[in-house]
Amino acid sequence: MDASAYPRIASRADWQRERDELLKAEKELTRAHDALNARRRRLPMTRIDSAYRFQGPNGALGLVDLFDGRDQLVVYHNMLTADHICPGCSMVCDHLMNHWEHLHARRTSFCMTARASLPRIEAVKARFGWDFPWVSCEGSSFHEDFVSAQDQAFGFSVFLRRGDEVFQTWFTSGRGAETPTNTFTLLDLTPWGRQEDWEDSPPGWPQEKAYSWQRLHDAY
Repeated sequence: MDASAYPRIASRADWQRERDELLKAEKELTRAHDALNARRRRLPMTRIDSAYRFQGPNGALGLVDLFDGRDQLVVYHNMLTADHICPGCSMVCDHLMNHWEHLHARRTSFCMTARASLPRIEAVKARFGWDFPWVSCEGSSFHEDFVSAQDQAFGFSVFLRRGDEVFQTWFTSGRGAETPTNTFTLLDLTPWGRQEDWEDSPPGWPQEKAYSWQRLHDAY
């Protein structure tokens, strides 16, 4: 790698001084993020009146069943189809926690959905070793109503349950769906960052077209 692809060399004292300055900005960002989360908690909610049906390993389910008795539900809308496994959605899947007890302790459940058939979903889960809840919304308008209606192809939805009533409180897609992907979080801490061409990096830094490097984890 050419020398221009590396940060300049500084003394330990100079490095510490610049690190301390950056830390001030990082703390400002943390406070700004806390303020944004506070705004999100104050968003209104909208009632879900449609009787959506899903297919899970144990049979048919309604939307309220996906809460598994808890008050809050986070749903990831996966782009999986009968003939395509999305590398981006699969990266999200790879990063999802195995110990859901931590989320459950805060009265919150997680479930993934896709328009693919249940046998297709089960085969993909087995291939990649994923064990999170994943149901099929094939034959319903669930994906269209909550994702396509936002002019998106994937994303996260958040729902809140009050008895048997279900309300939507939030949706995000695009880079908003990076939240669980600690690969990006860790890369953002490194000198070269994500090494993608949209980033503001010094001349000579390694960069490729955004997401062009992503593969299914068994295809690298």
